[in-house]
Amino acid sequence: MTAVTQWNKSSYSGGGDGNACVEISTHPTYIAVRDSKTPTRATLTFPPNTFTAFLEALKSPHPAAR
Repeated sequence: MTAVTQWNKSSYSGGGDGNACVEISTHPTYIAVRDSKTPTRATLTFPPNTFTAFLEALKSPHPAAR
């Protein structure tokens, strides 16, 4: 895996230094995700299509909420 060059933090990260969120870094073959509170700890990686499906599922209403 190549080194991550740029991390992007959500605009919903909260006030102050914005360390209450996750950060992502996109690459052609994977999406990397890390906790903004502990950026030097573990990083998760996902294939782009898996991460896209995850984001779409978050946008969909939960079946119990219908």
